[in-house]
Amino acid sequence: MANITTREMKDGRFVRQPNRFTDKIGTEEFPAEAGRYRLYASLACPWAHRALIVRDLLGLEDVIGVTIVDPIRDERGWRFTLSPDGRDPVTGAHFLSELYIATDPAYDGRHTVPCVWDTEAGRLVTNDYPQITLMIEDAFAELARPGAPDLYPGELRAEIDELNDEVFHNVNNGVYKAGMATTQEAYEEAFDALFATLGRLEARLEGHDFLVGDRLTEADVRLYPTLARFDAVYHGHFKCNLRRIVDYPRLWAYARRLYAIPAFARTTDFDQIKRHYYETHRHLNPSGIVPKGPAISWT
Repeated sequence: MANITTREMKDGRFVRQPNRFTDKIGTEEFPAEAGRYRLYASLACPWAHRALIVRDLLGLEDVIGVTIVDPIRDERGWRFTLSPDGRDPVTGAHFLSELYIATDPAYDGRHTVPCVWDTEAGRLVTNDYPQITLMIEDAFAELARPGAPDLYPGELRAEIDELNDEVFHNVNNGVYKAGMATTQEAYEEAFDALFATLGRLEARLEGHDFLVGDRLTEADVRLYPTLARFDAVYHGHFKCNLRRIVDYPRLWAYARRLYAIPAFARTTDFDQIKRHYYETHRHLNPSGIVPKGPAISWT
């Protein structure tokens, strides 16, 4: 989210960039095949975190390869410095932007994660983060491990979709709308919607372990990355400071319940999360100093 441009702001309000690549795996052009596709993700990015959780939950580690980018992003974008020679092991690229330009030389937007690369066609299939998890769950269902959860069951889809829409606008993207606002009015509008929704989620969890149908679903996958980042980053860095997640008894118990599931814990890296936000968003944190706290036990 570094280098916010004027085209991403309107009347002081943060407007998220639309997704450029929206093809789907599971079609004639892009059949679901083990080993063909590569997921590019950041352990710091909440949108990429969802895809990593689903890949792990479904046991698709040997089916869909993954490249993790460096958590620190500068004006050149996401880098592959975590690889031994600083290159993506699949494409040889130094920067994620090279994959975007290889797919569309005229592309001039931000080069975002998550995105999925087709190693056979040599192009990006999608950077449509709201659809990537659904695509993985649907297209690769037959390749998932035995007993993998159905995260998007047909009978619950309408309820999941309705909740996901509210959570996206007011919570997942709501923290950004508060943190990136450039007017008091825009900030307070996002702030109020965020905490009103957290209050409703707290009430929704009374007597329930999960958000929909008393089972783990796509709704839980989408909410968790924001909860995991909230007290460490959004509360202070994005000025979302009315309450912390630990101040909501049910939400905090719910977040730890999800963290106790290995796929959630294995993909949650608090060090990379904090370093990304505090060192990348220099317009919000010019010194680049990364806070040592908070002292919170997720276990």
